[in-house]
Amino acid sequence: MEIHQLRYFAAVVDEGSFTAAAGRLHVSQSGISTQVAKLERELGQQLLVRSGRRARLTPAGEAVLPLAKNALATLDAIQHTAAEFAEAVRGRVRLGMIMGCSIPPFLDAVAELGRTHPGIDLSLHEGHSDRLQAQVRSGGLDLALIGFAGDADPDLDVDVVVDERIVAVVPVGHPLDRHELKLADLQGEKVLCLSPGTGLRAAYEDSCRRLGLDPRVDIDVSSPLAVLRLAERGAGVAVLSASSVQGAGLRAVPITDAATYARLGLATRHDQHSPAVRLLRDKLRTALAGSRAPA
Repeated sequence: MEIHQLRYFAAVVDEGSFTAAAGRLHVSQSGISTQVAKLERELGQQLLVRSGRRARLTPAGEAVLPLAKNALATLDAIQHTAAEFAEAVRGRVRLGMIMGCSIPPFLDAVAELGRTHPGIDLSLHEGHSDRLQAQVRSGGLDLALIGFAGDADPDLDVDVVVDERIVAVVPVGHPLDRHELKLADLQGEKVLCLSPGTGLRAAYEDSCRRLGLDPRVDIDVSSPLAVLRLAERGAGVAVLSASSVQGAGLRAVPITDAATYARLGLATRHDQHSPAVRLLRDKLRTALAGSRAPA
């Protein structure tokens, strides 16, 4: 029995088919099929039932699967520990980030990793948070900076690094340039906000629905900076996080009855044990913990 046979077996179960497992692992389908069959012969038990393009566990497979995953997790942990001692972390990291991300500590940490750990092959992918979470769950991404509202996805391991209320952003002297506002005060205004699929948009919509209000958005934009520039020009009232407000002539007015917070988090799968991914996650967590950034 070899460790790659267990890895192929677990991948087929996770993906539901030999074809999908081959795509995830960048191995030929015939290679995976051959090695899983060899594992079954060595164990003397059929682990998978092949039915068309799908594969499902046999009773023996159901018993073996958790043991196989434990063995793989132990091996990854051993490799991680050895790499730490060698001070030479290597590997591939596919990092996702929210659309329009311009958070200096996040970008600084990514740039520093490239300089200090040339053995890590890092690729960066931009997208809306809903899509990023789906890619992490499916294995398309190893780690992602996501925005969300309320509770984190229980299928993911999420570290919350930013947690703040939404505010209304208006030019100084605007009729809503007050000490504080309620969500109902925005009903007669043009509302500017981030696009659907972002944590801040979800926080705004959920807060409105809790109060029985229509979560209307007249202009949605993927970049917080673009939302601010439109607010400066009188295009409407921007709904953002307080930390995202920058530029002279703008005021961030607290919305006191917005009950749902906008959050930023670092998301990985629960079974993620790659030393390179762990290293980057630790660096990003440290960098973002002391910052306040738009969700």
